[in-house]
Amino acid sequence: MEDRIEIRNVNKFYGRKQALKNVNLTIERGMFGLLGRNGAGKTTLMKTLVTLHKKDSGSITVCGIPVESAKEIRAITGYLPQDFNMYPSMTVWESLDYLGVLSGMERKLKRERMEMLLKKVNLTEQSRKKVGALSGGMRRRLGIAQALLHDPKVLIVDEPTAGLDPEERIRFRNLLCETAQERIVILSTHIVGDIEATCEKIAVMNEGEILWQGTVERLLREAEGKVFTVQVENRELLRVKEQYVVTGMVAHGTSTTVRLVAEKMPGLGQAAEAEPNVEDAYIYCLSSHGCEVMGGEG
Repeated sequence: MEDRIEIRNVNKFYGRKQALKNVNLTIERGMFGLLGRNGAGKTTLMKTLVTLHKKDSGSITVCGIPVESAKEIRAITGYLPQDFNMYPSMTVWESLDYLGVLSGMERKLKRERMEMLLKKVNLTEQSRKKVGALSGGMRRRLGIAQALLHDPKVLIVDEPTAGLDPEERIRFRNLLCETAQERIVILSTHIVGDIEATCEKIAVMNEGEILWQGTVERLLREAEGKVFTVQVENRELLRVKEQYVVTGMVAHGTSTTVRLVAEKMPGLGQAAEAEPNVEDAYIYCLSSHGCEVMGGEG
């Protein structure tokens, strides 16, 4: 069985609204990042891959299995949705046991997998705790445990770190990276830092389309010479934000150091070229593809 997901010319409509537009992707073993703002179509694509939604046209194969074979796809796929939850009155152990029963797992194997996964996600001491009493980070870790319970070849996680504190976010990302050593892991997120910390290969999605795909290194390379810093008087800030896409600002009393993306050196004071980070490169990717980017607004 091949370790690859092939997505070819996939389209999806909700009534007259087109949610996916000729999506083409090849995803191989390891961590793959799907980056895009809220409403970009990421969740629709993820739900289509795990057979919760049906595509309207195109083809998808997951490890050589056509997505139309829903039972076979679900047998090799683990999914952590953005809004994951379990019955709050169940304990952590009971919830995993219940899901294992639904999956038809043999009793001895189920228990072994549960014990191993609770240890892996650092929830062994919380195994008798009610799901409703778990913190957001613990709940996400339980979500990973349930997604891995049947030892899938593919793991798909949708916005897994939204709302987590920095320490819990780092712990969760490290767990995903460990998991990706043995399988395909797709991380769908709008949080650039999660992509930067975990993924080598990524795709940028906007309004149902794949705008760009490649390595993080290549994304950074394409933004070279397009990122600048300049110190401006505070009274000039509004004008600068109206003219340029601003990705960062640091105040210094009556002046502010502005970080911005532009096709050429801005005609502002002593502007200097800066080395792009992944957030700069992502914003430049969006703007260079004609997307409206409200950098600096808020």
